[in-house]
Formats: sequence, structure tokens, C-alpha cells
Amino acid sequence: MANQQRRDEASSFTVRPDGVSDMTVAGLGKLSEALEMIERARGHLYSMHQLVGGGDLMLSEAADLLEKAGHGGWAARIREELIGLNIIEGRWSFQVVDEFDDGYWSTFRCLERGAREDLAAGVRHIYEAEMKEQRRTHGRPGHEARPPSAER
Repeated sequence: MANQQRRDEASSFTVRPDGVSDMTVAGLGKLSEALEMIERARGHLYSMHQLVGGGDLMLSEAADLLEKAGHGGWAARIREELIGLNIIEGRWSFQVVDEFDDGYWSTFRCLERGAREDLAAGVRHIYEAEMKEQRRTHGRPGHEARPPSAER
């Protein structure tokens, strides 16, 4: 029973640091939400990279099949004009992903972390943690404040 009670108490990662205003929590929450959107966009960018790469590899088979079907002109055009073509001037998809990661995404993550560390002692998801405390049923299994691994 003592372990259950400990799991039901708000843990340190759900407690708002002293002096952090509601407006600051709202602003950091919106910044975190924006970062989550960028994380999703990054995932789509990686999907694009894999899909374009896979499609480009299929072009070789398409060209081979067209050549065997007697359409050598089209096979040659696919091989010369399309296979290996940059998706954006000077860049294959991996280069777009790398530039996104090294620039925008890295800068965004750094600024989000810096704001959170400076304004809220580094605590993540204060708004969501407070919402969890308000919405969960204290003492009910499955509504614990923290996982069993946090008891250590």
C-alpha cells in the first residue's frame, strides 16, 4: 500500500517551480506544442526522404522493363534525366534532411530547452502535468501520478 501511495503523490517532475506564473506556463506550453509540430514535420521529412529514395531505386527496374519491352528511348530518358536527379537544386533528399536537422530543427530545440531552463528550472510539460493532476482520480489504479519505475 505504501508503494501505491507513493505512486499517487505528485512527483517532482510534475511540480511547477516556485515563481513560475500561469502566463509563463502558457507561453512555454505553446512553445513546446510548436516544437511537437516541428518534430512531426521532421518525421514527414524523413518519410519523404525514404519514399523519394525508394522511388528512385524503382526507376532502374522500370527502365529495364521498358527496354526489354522495346522502348529503349524511354528507358534511356529515365536513366539519363530522372535517375539520380536532385529533388531541389543541388540536393538529394538526404541533404535536405541534414540541412533541416543542422539548422532549423537544432536551433528550435536549443531555444525551447533554453527558455524552459531559464524560465521553469528545466521542467517539461508543466501545463500537461498540472492537467493530469486535475483530471486523474487519486487512489484509483491506472490513475497514478507516476510509473512504478519512478519509485526508486
